[in-house]
Amino acid sequence: MSDEKIRSLLLLDADAAERRLVSAVASRGGWTVIGASCAESAVGLLQGPHGREVQAALLGNWDAGTGPEVIAALRACRADLPVIVLASGDTVTHAVDAMRAGATDFLARPVAAERLVEALAAHADRRRPAGELIPVSEKLAPALSLEQLVGATPGFRSALAIAAKAARNRLPILVIGEPGTGKETVARAIHAASLRSRGPIVILDCKAVAANSIDSELFGHVAGAFPGAFGEKPGRMLEANNGTLVLDEIGALPASTQEIVDRVLATGEVRPVGCNGSSSVDIRIVATASTALPESFNPLLRERVTATVVTLPPLRERSADIPALARHLLSRFAEQGLIQPSSIGNDALAVLMRYGWPGNVRQLASVLFRAGLNCKQGGLTAEDFPHIAVQSRFTGRKSDFAPTISKQSSDAALGGAPAVTLFTNDGHLRPLEEIEADIIRLAIGHYRGRMTEVARRLGIGRSTLYRKLSDIGIDTAA
Repeated sequence: MSDEKIRSLLLLDADAAERRLVSAVASRGGWTVIGASCAESAVGLLQGPHGREVQAALLGNWDAGTGPEVIAALRACRADLPVIVLASGDTVTHAVDAMRAGATDFLARPVAAERLVEALAAHADRRRPAGELIPVSEKLAPALSLEQLVGATPGFRSALAIAAKAARNRLPILVIGEPGTGKETVARAIHAASLRSRGPIVILDCKAVAANSIDSELFGHVAGAFPGAFGEKPGRMLEANNGTLVLDEIGALPASTQEIVDRVLATGEVRPVGCNGSSSVDIRIVATASTALPESFNPLLRERVTATVVTLPPLRERSADIPALARHLLSRFAEQGLIQPSSIGNDALAVLMRYGWPGNVRQLASVLFRAGLNCKQGGLTAEDFPHIAVQSRFTGRKSDFAPTISKQSSDAALGGAPAVTLFTNDGHLRPLEEIEADIIRLAIGHYRGRMTEVARRLGIGRSTLYRKLSDIGIDTAA
């Protein structure tokens, strides 16, 4: 193996059990793990003959007092070394502290194996801009209602209109979108707009749970059901009773579990692992998926969860929404006292609009958060996003391409135009029926799917409204 193919992870200050776990997970991605007990030994390894093979460092025990000194010591030795921080407890506070100290990424305990592999792969890719801290922005943003979700482009408004109308019934919903498009945010907003809003919302990341324990996690278990089951455990379905259960990446469920979930939805009865009896549950499923469900997915469960499908467009297809999104996100971060109030100039927004955002809204939020933390003058300019400008010009990945947007649409977005897109990408006005359809979608989201109120506010009859819904492809029976 050539030196350029060797990838080593420098693991600092972790206990023996964690070293074994990280080593096992990292090896799946082709990494070897080198342990260091303190900053001095870590620096010695970096300065040694094989120091250039170290492509990332993982700080296994973040401490707000000593952590910044450790990061500074590593960066003094290797300025471009990605430093990933792992911590437990108040993750948002730790994340902000770590970012201010110069961390590149942040993982919260217990860390999912896939999330660690993803973080290592991201930081081994030198084309990927540093400093995105992918999971942090999701924890910072408060829950939003459907009418508060920011976006004016037709595809996004159509998705929200479908979600708002379907939220008021009891049927399952499937939200499809690339990673980072906001599927969980939309799922929470659907719950808030539903008749179950006073009940619990329980979220399960199906990819993050091992296949041999997913049934216990979902349905619960009784004491003695399997080795290690020392006590009774209620499953997520019981916890979500009278509320909403969000199954994130439902396609990752094993086939046997898919069959049981379908049976629970059909009968309303859930049986814990190892139990002969069952309990009645009343839950609404909101499932998410990054792509369409695979052909191998249980056909009965597929039919149930696809009763309504909400498809979220990637951010590269809604670049006109970026100025409003950027202002909104910066305002949210400032409201929580995480960054100083920051404006953002049109030169910076123009740079952000030309980028393809492979990580979608999640990546945009993280980049803005990082820039806001480092901003000293109170206003963000294009100079605060040099890596984004470089990415949008010189990488070869399709997901980094510069979106096409007309000058009229660009000028309108930068000027804070109202939430209906008037121009096509070639600069011409959109047809009147398309603009009318956008206004209807906007009204459905704003009034949370209350169709009588939508018709009244638009000044048309309900029968006219439902005819127009049929014309624009929103299921009138949803």
